Amino acid sequence: MEKTIDLHGEHHRLNRYRRLRASVLGAIAGLVAVSSLIAGLMASGAANTVLLTGVIALVAGTLALAAGQHVALRLRQDTEQADLEMEAHELEINFEHELAELRDIYVSRGVDPETAERVARQMMAHDALGAHAREEMGLHQITDTRPLLAAIPLGAAFAAGAALPLLVALLAPAGSMALFIFPLTLLALAVLGSLSSRTGGASMLTGGFRTVLWGAATMGVTALVGWLIATLA
Repeated sequence: MEKTIDLHGEHHRLNRYRRLRASVLGAIAGLVAVSSLIAGLMASGAANTVLLTGVIALVAGTLALAAGQHVALRLRQDTEQADLEMEAHELEINFEHELAELRDIYVSRGVDPETAERVARQMMAHDALGAHAREEMGLHQITDTRPLLAAIPLGAAFAAGAALPLLVALLAPAGSMALFIFPLTLLALAVLGSLSSRTGGASMLTGGFRTVLWGAATMGVTALVGWLIATLA
């Protein structure tokens, strides 16, 4: 979760979307990645390695996505902290200059100079660092999520999404595997896209269609690459 600099009581759809985003993206990534891998293998004539390669892809993708989330979040926290420390130092050594910067920001947004001066002084007296973090740096929320706690759900979502095509590949007849995997993958993508759009207050039909379109395109391109490699080999 994130610590908000300026707290208020409103609950917008955007806040729900932020909480859902990592899980949805992880599940979609797992679904598309493994299904596309299977499509490429089948197009190349290597369908007999689907399960083994798919399991390896699931493990590698889960760990890679979790590691990427951990590193990215840690980098964001380090960058935010460094910027806040630098701004705090500037406030200590050059308070009037920082006051003028804040006033000019309000003026550029349409506030008259006299009012901007008064507001800037009030904001600086109340919380100078917080005011500059918001207005000058655009830092409305300070990230305080533990990177490991953010990485684990994302990796788990990827694994859950990747598990669906693998489970279908395990249970479906070898000769008709594609007839089960790809329609079910597209159906799952439609559901995920629709639910995420509904959570954000957008059109479920548009969200589902967009997710299916990109998933199908990814699987199609991967299958084409697999076929080309097999043909040219």
